[in-house]
Amino acid sequence: MSITEERKKQVSFTKPYYLAALAHVAPKGSKITAFTNDAMKGKTVGAQSGTVMAEFVQAQYPDAEVRLYPTQDEVNLDLANGRLDLVVGDLLPMMDWLKGTDDGKCCEKVGDAITDPKFAGDGIGIAVRKEDDDLRMALNKAIDAIRANGTYKKINDKYFDVDIYTMK
Repeated sequence: MSITEERKKQVSFTKPYYLAALAHVAPKGSKITAFTNDAMKGKTVGAQSGTVMAEFVQAQYPDAEVRLYPTQDEVNLDLANGRLDLVVGDLLPMMDWLKGTDDGKCCEKVGDAITDPKFAGDGIGIAVRKEDDDLRMALNKAIDAIRANGTYKKINDKYFDVDIYTMK
């Protein structure tokens, strides 16, 4: 679960076991290299409504035409069909879409991962009830152990093209 200040009011979290990140995805050959409001003027940018991605595009690109969709699949479909110039989505699912679907072959990740805690939170952790501090500490110990003994890296490298702990 994304570790956010709002959620910390309700539950306790383990240390992050991976860094949440957002990604810009554009049609191949789009030549989009700058990610500023000025660069997005005249562009149509899509995101899933009710998500941090929607908050990000609305905050960062107020002069773009922002289109929000009920699901990420709908966002991706409009990108694949040429109705969007750029999409902001959750990095790991977007990478899966790009590599694992016919529709995703249209497009590519552009720019660096977006890891600003304002939008991506403080990482992904395991949520436990506030009164379960012993469990939280045991889970933290387990996270430390698999990072120290190489298990984390082995799993990471099997499934991801980036280090999900640093998103680089």
